[in-house]
Amino acid sequence: MLLILRRRTHALALLCTLVLLSFPALVSYNSQNHLEMIQERGVLRLATFNTPSDYFLDKGEPAGFEYDLVQAFASDIGVRVELHLARSADELMRLVQQRDAHLAAAGLTVTPERQRRVGFGPHYLESATTVIYRETRGRTPPRTIADLVGKRILVIAGSRYSELLQQYQLEYPDLRWEETDQLGVSDLMSMIHDDEIDATLVDSIRFDGQYEFYPGVKKAFTVESPQPLAWMIARKQDGSLSEALDAFFAKPETQSLIAQLKERYFGRRNTLNYFDTVTFKRDLHERFPRYEQYFYIAEQETDIDWNLLASVAYQESHWDPDAVSPTGVRGIMMLTHAAASEVGVDDRTDPVQSIIGGAHYLVNVKAKIPDRIPEPDHTWLALAGYNVGFGHLEDARILTARAGRNPDRWNDVREFLPLLTKEKYYSTVKLGYARGYEPVQYVDNIQRYIRLLRWEKRLDRIRSNRDIGDGDTPPAPTARPLPPSL
Repeated sequence: MLLILRRRTHALALLCTLVLLSFPALVSYNSQNHLEMIQERGVLRLATFNTPSDYFLDKGEPAGFEYDLVQAFASDIGVRVELHLARSADELMRLVQQRDAHLAAAGLTVTPERQRRVGFGPHYLESATTVIYRETRGRTPPRTIADLVGKRILVIAGSRYSELLQQYQLEYPDLRWEETDQLGVSDLMSMIHDDEIDATLVDSIRFDGQYEFYPGVKKAFTVESPQPLAWMIARKQDGSLSEALDAFFAKPETQSLIAQLKERYFGRRNTLNYFDTVTFKRDLHERFPRYEQYFYIAEQETDIDWNLLASVAYQESHWDPDAVSPTGVRGIMMLTHAAASEVGVDDRTDPVQSIIGGAHYLVNVKAKIPDRIPEPDHTWLALAGYNVGFGHLEDARILTARAGRNPDRWNDVREFLPLLTKEKYYSTVKLGYARGYEPVQYVDNIQRYIRLLRWEKRLDRIRSNRDIGDGDTPPAPTARPLPPSL
């Protein structure tokens, strides 16, 4: 009996020794905090929306206010971003709660209801929920919630907008609305524009980033004071990720970046340089003569009409060799680093290199469009693809074909490019959301500049003929004529 007891005691001591020997390894493993585990794996899992404010592909490259800001944070902690796209705020919260995403960034308002389910990082912007309507002659705009009673109202399900309407319904029992989890802000603004609904609620900052594409769609009134926006994180975590976010947002560089991104994505300005005859004529006489001969040379080298090249240059930079965009493209033809390298341009601010290099790059751009497509559609589709990205252009051509229209005809495709802003359509194609109005406006502007440039040069020749007399007419620059429809 004593022998058995001794053996049991020895076995227990041996077991305790093994546990103690392995305990440091266990401590070492568990001693990693949440942030260190993210850094060890090298991946920050981001949940967001495929919208113009949050994340989308711009010329094939990821873009969006939230995406760019999260990328900066990921770089700060030394990891890469892994995307998880959601369709609703509830889905974002589930992804965070279930640890499928480390954070959710999608212009999310901090509300008491949400705070019961998830945590939040530092506030980085404020936005007021605003009632949106279509301004129409003879229609009185809504001024108060009472004016919305009896109106056709549609809002995004699971959103702050829905919460607010539920609160106001206590005061206005006859207030009615519908909710959707299939549409985004762009879709709702489009429905307002098309008079399919009378009103919706959106964050003012999102409206500011998109209203230029919906003429007549206006803000009516705000339904609450500006509310803080922040990134969602899991509530039950050790605080290390939260501390990293606090440190990141406290940096002056981060605040400067936020200001830049806010201007880029939400700024109240037209980034497309809408056609302005007066400005064009002024620039034609003051700027263009310094660079005119280089467009003629570029045409001789590439066989691309100099009127087209000059009009593309004006659309891109207003013929300013020192022009620089927020994304770093620069020069008269606004070439990216990659485009400049592709055509052998080492100084993008040199007007000669930029113009001739830009012409050669346009040749490469046009080569991406099937040869079977005739001019001028071949050129317009190439320019649209250059502006929005050829993957998005292909998506629009697919939508065009589905509708029984001609995907090789620009006037058909231009009608379907804007549908890439609507979830009903962009969710059915490969690359998803795109700012499909922009390439339409881009091509429209270039077409207008070509017509005006030709008209002005024609008037110049007439005036010149009058000055020097008949028989002494100077030769016009050699140019390959474009089809009449250009």
